[in-house]
Parts: sequence; C-alpha cells; structure tokens
Amino acid sequence: MVAEGRGDWVGWVDLIKDRIDASAITHTAQVFTEIAADIVGVVEAEDRITLARFSDSLIRDNADRPRYPHIMLIDGNDTRGIDVGVLSTDQYPIHGIRSHIDDGPIGNPIFSRDCPEYQFTFPVGSSLAGQPLVILINHLKSKFGGNDSSSSKRRRKQAEAVAQIYKGLRDRGVEHIAVLGDLNDTPDSDPLQPLLHNTDLTDISKVTSFDDGDPDEERPGTFGNGTKSDKIDYLLLSPTLFARTTGGGIFRKGVWGGKNGTLFPHFDTITSKVNAASDHAALYADIDIS
Repeated sequence: MVAEGRGDWVGWVDLIKDRIDASAITHTAQVFTEIAADIVGVVEAEDRITLARFSDSLIRDNADRPRYPHIMLIDGNDTRGIDVGVLSTDQYPIHGIRSHIDDGPIGNPIFSRDCPEYQFTFPVGSSLAGQPLVILINHLKSKFGGNDSSSSKRRRKQAEAVAQIYKGLRDRGVEHIAVLGDLNDTPDSDPLQPLLHNTDLTDISKVTSFDDGDPDEERPGTFGNGTKSDKIDYLLLSPTLFARTTGGGIFRKGVWGGKNGTLFPHFDTITSKVNAASDHAALYADIDIS
C-alpha cells in the first residue's frame, strides 16, 4: 500500500528508544573499560540519556557501580544528532559548562557541532588539588562528499575559533587544558595550522613513550588502517599538562584493521568490521598528578 498524499494516510508512527544489544556496542564499552580513563571525551553520541544508558549498563567498576557517574552532552548544531560529550569518574564531577554553538553569524554558526568547555577541578589529595582543568571537545567539519574548498575553509575557521577559545582560557589564568576530538584533517593540512602550530598545545604523540598500538609497524593514524593520512583524531595538551604526561598512545583493539582485520591486534571477539567498536581508534594520555 502506497500513500500518495496526506489524504491517503490516516494514522501515526510511534518511535521508541530501546537498548540495542549489538556486539559493536559491547566492544565500545570494552574499549572504555580497558583504557579506564578518569575523563573521556566522545564524538558522534546521540544525546545525554542514550550516553548515560550505555555507560550505566555496560561500564561498571569492581563494585558493580557505574564507572562514570558524571555524563554531559549538549545538543549541537548537527541536525542528525551527531554530538560531542564527556564522561567522568566520581573524582571529577563537572563544575561548569560553556557551549559555543552560537558562536559566529546568526544562521551560520562556526561549529558544525559544538566546542563545549567542560570544567573540572583536580581532586583532593593530588598535587594539583583545587586547580581547574578544562576539556575542549571537538568534531570539526568533515570531508564527506569530497574535500572541496568550502569544506577546507570551514575547518580552518573552526580551528581558528578553537585556538581563540584556548588562548582566552590561558589569558584568564587557566593552565591545565586539553583539546581533543575528531578534527577531520591531517597535521600538515592548512586548516589545522591555527591550532597545531599557532598555539603552545602539544600532540600526545610527541610524548617519549608514545605507543601507536601496533607492535610491528609504525602507525601514526587513528582512523581506518592507521596510516599517516588517517591521522585525523587528536589529543592536544597545554604545556603544564604535557610536562606531567608520563605516557600515552593509540588504543586499537576495538578497530578492525584492513580487509581481514589483521593489521594490528584487536579483541578476539571482533570477527568483522561490522562488530568493531568504531572506525576510529581511541587516544589516551597518562598524566601524573600525584
């Protein structure tokens, strides 16, 4: 039966939200669990409730409590609901949020999603106790449909805006800042120069003990097969954070590498690209605050 207009249709469709028990979701949770970070930035999350359900159901600590009781996501500018968010442990409650969805001209915002500032305070007992920590999470304009000049210009404006937000925080005396996310371009690209070369941020890959997640070959990239041209995800640290960084790397166990998935080690239960956690590997940093 085909409805050719409103007159042919009398009824409605009810859409419901329910948990999806897919292996890819389980593998995504396994990535979270194995890295065991205190603060996690995520991209391409639907909404806060969905993210909270995923976390509360599948990411538990040794006492069977949610590892990440603090979860926040602000709806961004992407009409598809592709948003950025943050999860944190009980030692890092979120003390403040600042959204940048309205930055730019009315009707033409700078950010395709958002560049939220999530504000934390280092926990009691640490050497930085009481000092602020700000995380900027990004998902810049993609190259989907081709890397045309308009796409490239949009990413550069976004990178410039992130750099200005970062510099504004530094001018206000905030020393501990991390900028992270999917920047959708390579380190040598023109669009990312304002952020990668015109600030004092340092890429986690520069840490001495950086582990690229492949014991056999050098793989600097985070997307797909991890080649040089696949480095589009970043974890950038302010000088004070980088000075305390003792390690870091790319966690690839949730990614299916190559046609047969054998380019680098992955979870044994991932048997095809379909049930991989993501096309993107996860970046992490080990920062000593003792």
